Amino acid sequence: MGLDQVLYDLVRPMVDEPESLEVRQLNDSSEREIVLCVYAKDDDIARLIGRRGMMASALRQVMAVASHAEGKRISIKFEKI
Repeated sequence: MGLDQVLYDLVRPMVDEPESLEVRQLNDSSEREIVLCVYAKDDDIARLIGRRGMMASALRQVMAVASHAEGKRISIKFEKI
């Protein structure tokens, strides 16, 4: 299971419209970093980021632990569709 699937499984229960949710791993020039992008509806993105970014910070911390096994840093971006 890839890190994009792990993040998808984490955020899917948090959104109102899971059918519009998508998580993609972006190609990055750095071999030491993984960039994941979460695409969702406007209200769902707001929910995933949370007040003052608290939820986004928690998701990044959890995913940082998951990416440690691969010895890479992880970045998560949130985009509205």
